Amino acid sequence: MKKKIIIPLIIIPILIFGAIAYKAPSMLPNEVLEPIRSLKDFTQELTRTTERSIGVPLKAQVIDDNFRVEEFVTGLNQPTQMAFIGNDILVLEKNQGKVRLVREGILQPEPVLDVEVGTNNESGLLGIAVLDSTVYLYFTEAEKDGGQTFANNVYAYTWDGNTLNNPVLINTLSSESSWHNGGGMTVNKEGIVYVVIGDQMGGGRPDTKNEFTLLQNHEKGEIDDSGVIVHVGLDNNVIQPKLAKDPLSHYYAIGIRNSFGLAIDPMTGNMWDTENGPENFDEINLVLPKFNSGWAVVMGPATEKQISEIPPLGDFQYNDPQFSWERTVTPTGLTFIDSELFSKYKNEMLVGTCNFGQLFKFKLNEDRNQLIFDTDHLQDHIANLTIESGQKDFESLDEIVFGTGFGCITDVEMGSDGLLYVVSITDNSIYKILPK
Repeated sequence: MKKKIIIPLIIIPILIFGAIAYKAPSMLPNEVLEPIRSLKDFTQELTRTTERSIGVPLKAQVIDDNFRVEEFVTGLNQPTQMAFIGNDILVLEKNQGKVRLVREGILQPEPVLDVEVGTNNESGLLGIAVLDSTVYLYFTEAEKDGGQTFANNVYAYTWDGNTLNNPVLINTLSSESSWHNGGGMTVNKEGIVYVVIGDQMGGGRPDTKNEFTLLQNHEKGEIDDSGVIVHVGLDNNVIQPKLAKDPLSHYYAIGIRNSFGLAIDPMTGNMWDTENGPENFDEINLVLPKFNSGWAVVMGPATEKQISEIPPLGDFQYNDPQFSWERTVTPTGLTFIDSELFSKYKNEMLVGTCNFGQLFKFKLNEDRNQLIFDTDHLQDHIANLTIESGQKDFESLDEIVFGTGFGCITDVEMGSDGLLYVVSITDNSIYKILPK
């Protein structure tokens, strides 16, 4: 009888711990999370090595039989984003603070740059953008890897073909929290660089900033360089936008909860982003200048009442998302297909997710300012939850699913070679999608 009582007493805490680790990792101390992540990374790389050795088929696949998926680069350590520079590829390793070089399809043994980064939670080496021979990096800077952090900084480096040199600090952003640091970067057609930072998980929770502010659509508080898309280096004399005479001029968008994806439509020059909700309503947004995404008043489509509760701030204007998932999928990287090798999908948009390792494809209308759908239940631009057999699930998303099995996707890029590349932080790999 005693054994029957003891076993549940042991199992119940384990189940609770597992649920917290999966659903709400912010509740766990970093000392607990880091060993879990290290073990996960080791087992993932061991799995990939085994698959390559004995020929086990990849889990990653695309729905269209005309295309196939290959492992392009393996052996990375928590890769976040990648960028093409000429024929080379630069890849960021989150907790190592290393920028790795892929040349002629081979991961080079030595990093081209190693910076000291904070590693707690969503800190680390987070974003990259390339403009000619200048490489912009966004990272949580620390005294040493895994040490005390002191800033979320954007630096510009010079690429000499083999290393990154001559760092110049361009912007310092909010760094009150190890959560919701964002990290997406992009460059528009005019050569303007942008970076997104999340809201720093305000609201008075442990290890986060104290409270939401004006930039999160609260009527009180300070302007604090969080929850915004920043015009990088707008004024060479202003490192912290919040200290400028007109700080709002440094922001392309406000009211952003957290984002891992920014991209410029090559046809129109419009900016699009992905945004992560709390328990519901992740988003894809068309981000026009002076866009207000609505957080912390609303995520997903807003009611008239919610819109009325968004306080005015400068000339920023709220607009509903172009698409929402009622249940969170954690959308991350996005890119626009612009390649003759993918002519069937030319000028469509791809979005990766972390929770389910899926790639979604979205059609744009003729003016490329809205998403369009053929399926009736997607006409409201929402992947609604349904209840069947007592369980909640999405409406069918067959129309927009492009690929599955990629683990936690952190970046999706259209390569200079016309192929698609997908970065997986859980698989420590970059996948390549190409025609058969």
